[in-house]
Amino acid sequence: MPHDAQTPRVAVAVVSWNTRDLLDRCLRSLEPEARRGAAEVWVVDNASTDGSPDLVRDRFDWVRLVASDENLGFGRAVNLVARQTASEWVAPANADVALHPGALDAMLAAGERDRGAGAIAPRLVLPDGSTQHSVYAFPSIPFALVLHSGAARLSRRLGDRMQLIGYWDTERNRRVPWAIAAFLLVRRTAWDEIGGFDERQWMYAEDLDLGWRLRRAGWATRYVPEAAVDHESSASTTQAWGVELAPVWQRSTYGFMARRLGMPRTLAFAAIYVAGTGIRWLLGAPGALLRGGAARDEHRALRRWVMVHVRVLRDRGKVLDYS
Repeated sequence: MPHDAQTPRVAVAVVSWNTRDLLDRCLRSLEPEARRGAAEVWVVDNASTDGSPDLVRDRFDWVRLVASDENLGFGRAVNLVARQTASEWVAPANADVALHPGALDAMLAAGERDRGAGAIAPRLVLPDGSTQHSVYAFPSIPFALVLHSGAARLSRRLGDRMQLIGYWDTERNRRVPWAIAAFLLVRRTAWDEIGGFDERQWMYAEDLDLGWRLRRAGWATRYVPEAAVDHESSASTTQAWGVELAPVWQRSTYGFMARRLGMPRTLAFAAIYVAGTGIRWLLGAPGALLRGGAARDEHRALRRWVMVHVRVLRDRGKVLDYS
């Protein structure tokens, strides 16, 4: 649908599942943008049982609510909103975010300056005030080798270029490979060109897949640290899968890799991870046994992480079904 002057520049699609209080915070942060006509705000509630739809109906009459009777997942819910709007930008959003004043304007201004950016990512601020690691390299064999060889310890520039945790410069405005979609602006022309989210990625890695397809289509992703957005990370997903989420999102990442990169590269990537994490697990065993307690728990968690990658090598073709 064509964009006109009467249409808000941004259609925000907030996806909600049993995070009523955080949803309230999210919508209060978006209200100034809606009142001034910069954004239209939608909530797609994925069959919450905590009263989230009633909250929206009772307190936020300016929000467009879609109360689904099933859990659509993240990408499918956002696609639903995108099909019904004509804004210049589509903004996928978790219910556990809250925009700082000026964040949306800073992101829109960055999009104006960088017309080749199909997606604009803000700085995500965790509850303790630290900046979340929200920008990543695409999965690749060179990335896996750098990560597990420890080469980044010899060159911080290499670690920063690979967006490795502990090395990535969170203060620099720049183009990046992809960013997590807790809150993200996606240019409508780019969104339409790639067809929005791939609904096969039901939960996790849907933002990785989106960023990969944007890059393949010639669009960039830009990180804008001046735009700050609070993020209560994983508020919904910990309810579904518990606090140990790494194995869940890594399985989804392998599903993405199998579909987009092919099985040979996916299996080679998994083999490097098995070797790298397996060596760490073996070397850490004596110390974990001696120290006990938290050290032993961490060592067991590392073993579970190793097994995620081992299962990929074992499952092979079944990886295509990971989501």
